[in-house]
Amino acid sequence: MNTWKNNIRMVVPYVPGEQPKKAGVVKLNTNENPYPPAPGVKAALENFNTDSLRLYPDPDTKDLAEALAVYYELKYENVFVGVGSDDVLATAFMTFFNSKTPILFPDVSYSFYSVWAELFRIPYERPALDSEFKMNPKDYYRENGGIIFPNPNAPTSVCEPLDLIRDILDHNRDVVVIVDEAYIDFGGESAVPLIQEYDNLLVVQTFSKSRSMAGIRIGYAMGNRELIDAMKNVKFSFNSYTMNRFALDIGIEALKDKQYFEDNLAKIISTREEAVKELEKRGFTVLESKANFLFAQHSTHYAGDIFRFLKERNVYVRHFNLPRIDNYLRITVGTEEQMKKLYEELDNYK
Repeated sequence: MNTWKNNIRMVVPYVPGEQPKKAGVVKLNTNENPYPPAPGVKAALENFNTDSLRLYPDPDTKDLAEALAVYYELKYENVFVGVGSDDVLATAFMTFFNSKTPILFPDVSYSFYSVWAELFRIPYERPALDSEFKMNPKDYYRENGGIIFPNPNAPTSVCEPLDLIRDILDHNRDVVVIVDEAYIDFGGESAVPLIQEYDNLLVVQTFSKSRSMAGIRIGYAMGNRELIDAMKNVKFSFNSYTMNRFALDIGIEALKDKQYFEDNLAKIISTREEAVKELEKRGFTVLESKANFLFAQHSTHYAGDIFRFLKERNVYVRHFNLPRIDNYLRITVGTEEQMKKLYEELDNYK
């Protein structure tokens, strides 16, 4: 009976941050940007030609890929565009991680990595971060089928220097190394310049965080032409039209206003540094962050209890009930008003 169930691919899915529907919530749990996209995005929305929606979008996403190439001083052939960085990363997993040798990624890192590895039947191992949640490059010297890690790390916010990335690349010339830079614009040093030196390096970024466009889903990868062509071949093998016309148009607009972009980053970084001081006043230890969120542990109170207390008062932060990090809260940097509400509720916690 029901033998068809034996052929179902069973995986434990990724669990995204909660998206509360009620009004009046201070939402600091999913690392969204608290400020709106660039003004040019709004203008593009208002002037969008809806009649064009009857036509398929460009499967090559050429206009947006070219705009990204200009922005990063690359060539069009060095850029792959997808539906958010999750789509780009999943495509990269399918494209590059096909060895019987395990791929490597840190034990504390973006939890989607293990989900994709399980889904695509990719063997993997997770070298442990040290007591300060930093990578030891020597853990990645051993034989492997590929390497991926977030920098800055999610969920810890710790950012590794380029020297460490170069060290890992130097010891892994025969596999693809992916650096997931979803949060790099908030203070880290990007590995994009290393693409010219290492033909096995793929750097992945997104519009979701620093460009305030999580709702439109734009991600991209940068690497040498062979890597990008291989990803396109995989993409075209299951869905040629991944990006819609709407996203392609406003993605280009989002890249144009560099001053607005930099001003927004400066506001978030300033609020982040102030938040560290405010949390420390209230008994938290906060890891040094180069992201738009903080990873904080209280000296006397369990993180899960604080998480539930805040949620009852409509302040949402993130708590991971996972080994090594179950006593930490991940707190997105919001507006000054949102952060003030967080501090007020923390002051009410007994």
